[in-house]
Amino acid sequence: MEWTIGIDIGGTKIEIAAVDSDGNIIESILCYTNVKGGPQAIVSEIVTAIKKLQQTISTPCKAVGIGMAGQIEAETGIVHFAPNLYWHDFPLKEKIESKLKLPVFVTNDVRAATWGEWLHGAGKNCNNLVCMFVGTGIGGGIVINNRIVEGASNTAGEIGHMIVDINGPICTCGNRGCLEALAGGWGIEQRAEEAVKKHPVEGQKLLHLSSDGTITPKHVFQAYYEGDPLAKHLVDNITNALIAGAISIVHAFNPEKLILGGGIINGLPELVDWIREGVLQFALSAATTNLHIVPAELQHNAGSIGAATYALKQVGR
Repeated sequence: MEWTIGIDIGGTKIEIAAVDSDGNIIESILCYTNVKGGPQAIVSEIVTAIKKLQQTISTPCKAVGIGMAGQIEAETGIVHFAPNLYWHDFPLKEKIESKLKLPVFVTNDVRAATWGEWLHGAGKNCNNLVCMFVGTGIGGGIVINNRIVEGASNTAGEIGHMIVDINGPICTCGNRGCLEALAGGWGIEQRAEEAVKKHPVEGQKLLHLSSDGTITPKHVFQAYYEGDPLAKHLVDNITNALIAGAISIVHAFNPEKLILGGGIINGLPELVDWIREGVLQFALSAATTNLHIVPAELQHNAGSIGAATYALKQVGR
C-alpha cells in the first residue's frame, strides 16, 4: 500500500494523518498547537506523531506534506510568515526532514485543501476549477488545465483580497473593500458590531445572543434563522459580497466548477444556492455555460488529505 503523511497546521490544533493514494485516511492523530512553545515545540509534536503512525503501518511512508496558513517558499519549505503562529523565516521542511529522513513538502493551507477537493472531493475528474474557502479569512485555490496555479511568487489564490467595494471597510491588508473584510469571519464580526452600535434597538437580538458583547458569525446566522431583520440585512450584505467575488472569479478563470467551503459556508449552507443564483443572473453567459457551483465535500479533513496528496504528487515527480 502506498501512503503519505498529510499535516494540517492550524492556530489551535494540528491534524497528522496517514493517507492512502486514494485519499482515504488510514489513521490520524490530533494534537494541540503549542503556539507559545514556538516552532521547535510544534516540530517535536509533529515528529513524535509521525513516528507513532509509522509504527502502526507495515509499509514505509513515501513522503510528508504540510499545509499551513502563511507565506511559504515552495522550493525550500521556509515559512516566511505564519500570522496564526507568529513564525518568521522558519525552515520547516529542513527541520522535519532532518529528524525523519523523509521528503517533506510544505504549501499554503488553502492550496493543500484545494489539492484534496480537486483529486478526492467535489472536484474529482475536473481539469478547471476554483476553490473558495470562506472562514475567518477567505482563501482560494485555482486549477487551470489540470495544474494548480502557484503564481510568480507562490501567492496565487489570494481571492480574499479582491476588492469588491472600492469605498468599503478597511481590510487587515490596508486596502478598502476586500472580499474578506466584507464576508470573512472577522469582517462579519466587525460589520455586526458596527451595525449594533449604529442601530442599538434593532441590535438587541444579536446582543442577547452574545454573552460577552462579541457578535460572531454564528450569532448572526442564528439571529437570521430566527427572523431578525438586522441579521437579515447583514446576511444580505455577506451574500452580495460573495456573489461579487464569485462573479470576478468566474470571469477571470472560466472554471468548470466553483467549489465553496469553509466555516462560513458550513454555518449558512444556503449561501451556496444564493451565490449560484447570483452568478447565473449577473455573470457573462459565456462564462457560466459549463459552470457548476457546488459545496466542498471533505470538510475538516480537506487540509490533511490535500497535504498528503500534494506530497505524493511531488515525490512522484
